[in-house]
Amino acid sequence: MEELDFGFNKKTILVVDDEESIIELLVYNLQKEGYNTLQAYDGVSAVEIALKEKPDLILLDVMLPKMDGISVCKRIRYSFNVPILMISAKDTELDKVVGLEMGADDYITKPFKIREVMARIKANLRKSELISMPEYNTNTTNNVAKAENNEPDSNIIVVGDLSLDLKKVEAKVKGEVVDLTIKEFEVLKYLAAQPGEVVTREMLLKKVWGYDDYVGAIRTVDVTVNRIRDKIEKDKANPKILITKRGVGYYVVGNKA
Repeated sequence: MEELDFGFNKKTILVVDDEESIIELLVYNLQKEGYNTLQAYDGVSAVEIALKEKPDLILLDVMLPKMDGISVCKRIRYSFNVPILMISAKDTELDKVVGLEMGADDYITKPFKIREVMARIKANLRKSELISMPEYNTNTTNNVAKAENNEPDSNIIVVGDLSLDLKKVEAKVKGEVVDLTIKEFEVLKYLAAQPGEVVTREMLLKKVWGYDDYVGAIRTVDVTVNRIRDKIEKDKANPKILITKRGVGYYVVGNKA
């Protein structure tokens, strides 16, 4: 249970599904693990509860009455950053891509194993807590500072045209603010911390998502990187900042000597 107590407070999770049996299953297991829970059975209610209660994480079904899960995710993302795990009976690549492109942090398909859902919840909450810890950002910054000759006490990472403010969780390209989700920012920060070094998808899943089991999750990295490129690259087809090393992984281009 100590994994849940970074801030010594029980985390609150909003469960959104139109199937009462699914909500009962998830709520039972979440409460058993020590979480507080909120429930919504349609998209409109989900948005209202999320904006009012500001839960620590949201489990969101795709197929919902009144407002579909994709629209719910987009609407919540517009207002505030919170880990969103989409759950759906749809298992096509397109469905996953659309869900992740709308801002979801991960995509879990039905029927799911409750242990897998709990593991992903804990991993996402853990990462969400860590990025708010001063020592976490300071350690990352100092590593980059040594590599890129930045000031050791700075909370700014600068690599080429890319600038990351770790305290504000804000990214800029050529001085212009880029609107990234927390997960997108974390991916970019991890890569920028080691400019020019290729990072595998598996390593990103482990370090950014906190997953030790990569089965079915590799595509999550590709979609997230693709989403980041949409926001930071002038020409996505010819990226200059975030590069793919085919068959290996990704890297952020380092400063030229």
